[in-house]
Amino acid sequence: MISSFILKYLLGWKINGEFPAVKKSIIIFAPHTSYYDALFGKLYFNSIGIKHRFLSKKELFYFPMNIFLKWYGSIPVRGVTGSNAIYQVTRMLEVAQTLHIVLSPEGAFAKVIKWNKGFYYMANKANVPIVVGYLDYKKKEIGIKGVIDEHENVRTVMDKVNTMYKDVTAKYPENFSIETNRS
Repeated sequence: MISSFILKYLLGWKINGEFPAVKKSIIIFAPHTSYYDALFGKLYFNSIGIKHRFLSKKELFYFPMNIFLKWYGSIPVRGVTGSNAIYQVTRMLEVAQTLHIVLSPEGAFAKVIKWNKGFYYMANKANVPIVVGYLDYKKKEIGIKGVIDEHENVRTVMDKVNTMYKDVTAKYPENFSIETNRS
């Protein structure tokens, strides 16, 4: 596949970890400190051949950017009022036979100490696993860190996520932090 060739041979990235044998999931993909992350992520998800869509802030969908984002596989989502992203994604996963929703729980290029927990609520409501994807610029690796099947509670899930991302290096390391806000 051309995406795999570009990612591995032209750009020099290693693909690590196996994507789980699931038809539906919420994929968190971090760190997200650069626009390059989305490019490498798209190449990766195309190379492993899964049906995926990206969640993007609805504010990014202005002309002509909206044309590119829709072609890219992005879905505009709203915040927490009205028909919010949790319900929107849950409905999409309910009607699809196969679909993997990719999002960045950090929600910004800047360093954040409290990640958006929407991914947890989406996975819990849709009853799908959380796949932990990553890209590590220091090791030049991209892939899957693990799968969280049990959604005991949000704190337990975040502890697992923090452990998986503990030694991952962002393109701009000063802008990446695992969640440190315990509220």
